[in-house]
Amino acid sequence: MAITLRDRCAIVGVGHTRYTRGTSASTLELQLEAATAALGDAGLTTADVDAVMPNDMSDRIAEEFILNLGLEDLAFTSTIHTGGASVISAIQSACMAIATGVATCVLVVAGRRGYSEQRVSTTSVRPMPVLAAVNEFEKPYGSLVAAQWFAQSAQRHMHEYGTTSEHFGHVALTCRAHANLNPNAYMHSRPMTLADHQSSRMITTPFHLLDCSLETDGAAAIVITSAERAADLRREPVLISGVGEGHGSPPTSITQKPDLTFVEGMHFAGRRAFAMAGIGPDEIDCAQLYDGFTWFVLASLEALGFCGRGESGPFVADGRIGLGGQLPVNTHGGLLSEAHVSGMNHVIEATRQLRRSVEPQRQVTSCETALVTNEGDFHEGSVLILRKGTS
Repeated sequence: MAITLRDRCAIVGVGHTRYTRGTSASTLELQLEAATAALGDAGLTTADVDAVMPNDMSDRIAEEFILNLGLEDLAFTSTIHTGGASVISAIQSACMAIATGVATCVLVVAGRRGYSEQRVSTTSVRPMPVLAAVNEFEKPYGSLVAAQWFAQSAQRHMHEYGTTSEHFGHVALTCRAHANLNPNAYMHSRPMTLADHQSSRMITTPFHLLDCSLETDGAAAIVITSAERAADLRREPVLISGVGEGHGSPPTSITQKPDLTFVEGMHFAGRRAFAMAGIGPDEIDCAQLYDGFTWFVLASLEALGFCGRGESGPFVADGRIGLGGQLPVNTHGGLLSEAHVSGMNHVIEATRQLRRSVEPQRQVTSCETALVTNEGDFHEGSVLILRKGTS
């Protein structure tokens, strides 16, 4: 599989809505808007689409896209259920469908009314399917949501390696600085200092408010087709060189991990993606790392081999993840400062960096290869490696 999928498929269209807090549009309407924009970007129409990958976190189904986009002969559809890791896992399935001839043009969508309807503070928490250990033994004691689950990993990382809240703050600060260069970002023109981070209210120790990703309304979508077909379309293709999925062991809860500080699913996914692409961490020009919480970025840098175990705090504090640094990270602002659309905006940013179509002030110099991550509920991970194609 690693050999057959490398550079077989390409992202040919990207699109998204405005990222807001407050909308009258439904989740489906937002996703349809993003899907239409992505098709327009590719120079394709709904008649070209023969596969749809709805997103688990938004509770949408393929039939809604068939009905509202007028898709007449859908050949493939699937929904991946790995929480925040689902988008890149869906991209992997899309590539498999295209490479095997099951489909020719796949629409992958994500996003929801994350502020107007599905805020953590105003909605009930759904039971985690299958994960009885969490539902039975942890939730009765108040461990209810992702911030509380991952706070345990972050706290242990601080204990084991001397990681500090200020290290988390440097991640937030970098994402905000990049968002201030990105007119699409919800936090555009809202500067932040390290003191702002440190003084923001505590959500669950050790996470401050500014360690947590945004609750926003919006949707994003991409279009994937074969590399051969992509060469004849409107946009310079962005080749999917590597993709991988990984799961935690055991997949029950954070507390049951033999090592709370190591995101093994991300490590496994990265190992597969790097092997497929035939490159290593040193050959990545920018990384769009899933940042549901600032600690995710530190954990991902270690799990993927960009730095050693316990070294991610000083790595980010040294400015290495900023524009012009060793590894520019979340050049759009990420989930922390652009928007939370289940990580699809990370894929779009990587695509635009490779196309050279972002604002000049945040364009990564000589960007040829980009890495994107997604992270799921209990250390699941998915990794995507994209490469600049040829016109």
